[in-house]
Amino acid sequence: MQRASRLKRELSLLTTEPPPGVTCWQNGNQLDELRAQILGGADTPYEKGIFNLEIVVPERYPFEPPKIRFLTPIYHPNIDSAGRICLDVLKLPPKGAWRPSLNISTLLTSIQLLMAEPNPDDPLMADISSEYKYNRQLFLLNAREWTEKHARQ
Repeated sequence: MQRASRLKRELSLLTTEPPPGVTCWQNGNQLDELRAQILGGADTPYEKGIFNLEIVVPERYPFEPPKIRFLTPIYHPNIDSAGRICLDVLKLPPKGAWRPSLNISTLLTSIQLLMAEPNPDDPLMADISSEYKYNRQLFLLNAREWTEKHARQ
């Protein structure tokens, strides 16, 4: 019961006061399956891209973080080809930084920040990470191409 009322509260906040560049909604009538969209930030290779994400809220939420993955392909060192995201707030301690005080809005904002500022020292995609570190121009070119190909509406 606690989970349902918290999710309803979070969703209504996400509807009335969404973080800039983020939208989130219920997928059908399932309260534990959400969809989100993140707009690629200005001055990033993802600019003008619209990225779709899937959010699955576990039974134990907020004591366990939601599972979030990209449905739109994205060229990024911390996001793999299945859309999985390497980000500490998406994992439980001791390896992660999830806390029940965090919410879906915070997570989506953190993912948006990760898109703008990749963390090449904790990659899911080693090849993209080394490209980001040692050949930034090529990384930017590839990321822009992928955005153009997969994330433009």
